[in-house]
Amino acid sequence: MVFDRVAVPVAVCDVYGAVQLANPAMAAECGTTPGRLRGRDVLELFRPLEATQVERIAEALRLRHRSRYQVSVRWRGPGGVERHGELTADPVSDTVEETPALLVMLRVLGEGEAAPEPSPAPVTPMEARILALLAGGATTARAARETDLTVDGVNYHLRRLSARWGASNRTELVARAYALGVLTPGVWPPTPAAASGEPE
Repeated sequence: MVFDRVAVPVAVCDVYGAVQLANPAMAAECGTTPGRLRGRDVLELFRPLEATQVERIAEALRLRHRSRYQVSVRWRGPGGVERHGELTADPVSDTVEETPALLVMLRVLGEGEAAPEPSPAPVTPMEARILALLAGGATTARAARETDLTVDGVNYHLRRLSARWGASNRTELVARAYALGVLTPGVWPPTPAAASGEPE
């Protein structure tokens, strides 16, 4: 099976994080065999560095937001060595209506204790407003009208955010906004969580 030959540690989990299938590379990171990972909670195997990150992702999944989610984690690798890295979860299903499974990939970044991640730079109130509009499905033109900016002005803010967060597209920007607490989960229409003190 191709899945078993993939060198990258990969698992398929249900939406709650229970492992349904794991390849040998993923099992090796846990010091076991693929069959013994079945039914285990992926976030017990790989401990998140920041619990709030997981809560925001769980809420986004509950609302059926389909984006790529990343969680910084640590775990005991083979031989009991403390390792750290990043779990990436992609919701996958045949149709939008189906409850997705999660395709989980592990990127090993190193051994020993991980340094805490630096806090992201705060967003301006204007950036938060633009992100909320995008999360609600607004086009660039509509976001410009509702914020009294030009289309170029909206794109300027989006480029700044993309560079700051390393986001490659608008979907990823919105996902990161939820993951970083910029947007309030579970609220419709999307709303900025809190105003930042950073000047516009």
